[in-house]
Amino acid sequence: MSTSAELFALSERYYLPVYRPRRIVLDHGKGARLWDREGREYVDFGAGIAVNALGHAHPALLAALTEQAGKLWHTSNVFVSEPPLRLAEELVEASRFGRRVFFCNSGAEANEGAIKLVRKWATAQGRTPDRRVILSFRGSFHGRTLAAVTATAQPKYHEGYEPLPPGFRYGDFNDLAGAEAAMAAGDVCAVLVEPVQGEGGVTPATPEFLHGLRALCDRHGALLVLDEIQCGMGRSGHLFAAHAYDVVPDIVTLAKALGSGFPIGAMLVGEKAAEAMQFGAHGTTFGGNPLAAAVARAALRELSSPALLANVARQAQALRDGLAAIDAEFGLFAEIRGSGLMLGAQLRAPHAGKAGEILDRCVDHGLLTLQAGPDVLRFVPALNIGDADVAEGLVRLRAAIADFVKA
Repeated sequence: MSTSAELFALSERYYLPVYRPRRIVLDHGKGARLWDREGREYVDFGAGIAVNALGHAHPALLAALTEQAGKLWHTSNVFVSEPPLRLAEELVEASRFGRRVFFCNSGAEANEGAIKLVRKWATAQGRTPDRRVILSFRGSFHGRTLAAVTATAQPKYHEGYEPLPPGFRYGDFNDLAGAEAAMAAGDVCAVLVEPVQGEGGVTPATPEFLHGLRALCDRHGALLVLDEIQCGMGRSGHLFAAHAYDVVPDIVTLAKALGSGFPIGAMLVGEKAAEAMQFGAHGTTFGGNPLAAAVARAALRELSSPALLANVARQAQALRDGLAAIDAEFGLFAEIRGSGLMLGAQLRAPHAGKAGEILDRCVDHGLLTLQAGPDVLRFVPALNIGDADVAEGLVRLRAAIADFVKA
């Protein structure tokens, strides 16, 4: 069996060097715990960047995957199979606003599809190309494809990829007056917004902001697109973040937790734009294949359960209380914010900019978590995480921070 050092050497030789993974090699997981190749155990507060929403090796997902793997993996969209049809039906019913679904393989693809759909819809409304602007917000993250990265209003993701696609405009997040000014010319055909910005520091939209955007879209004849790729599928304590805000969007994009580890994305489209794309207008080879759809159906059943959503609320409070206790001891956090089990701890001076150093200490103490930029620790554990795992993770986080502060 190869050693961890040998595997890292292979990664450095063969991978495009776009990542800087921590120098541990994860081997297997169960629930909210992971083990590396040396047998060392970790509490998982990162869940594969909010993907493993039901933890590792969940029995219902394993059963769905195994059953479907013995039947049919892929057909292409030239043919019909039952699992994606049932998944589409279940998502539409659960969403309470959706009418049609497009399946793809990732969040970036879901947002790319939404960008194309709103432009197609605007064209059908008689809008000329200069009146098909999409408004998004600074601090957002919508994916790495060229259109999605352009919608991502963070210059660091744009550098070196110019010329970027035209037709995007940026406003300040949670600034409704700014959004109104950005739409005043009547050339905005859609507003794309995350109910909770993930990469932008785990910052929730205010209810007034999202409701105001809905009203602005109605006034200007624009579509409201909610990017729920990270904050959706139960993470807020509601199956859809839109439900938490009581806002009715025209489009919602999903991925991450939808497959709970198996790659799948989805774009749900409401009544207004449900017919905007017709035969040949868009497509994908792998999207919504039977294997991914079967796993996502099993995940959706679990993520929709009242017991799981109640667990999100309970563990979110436990995590907030634990972070507050750590802050009371070390004075490290300027703010603890977020929604449900999507929480961010903003570092205060003189520790601002050192989130990565703290994460290194966390690994040393057997805790895996994330950052959202250099100043924010990000916590997005499995939504079914238990009391003991939350408590142990907080013990390890405190020990890591104690080491960091002493250094």
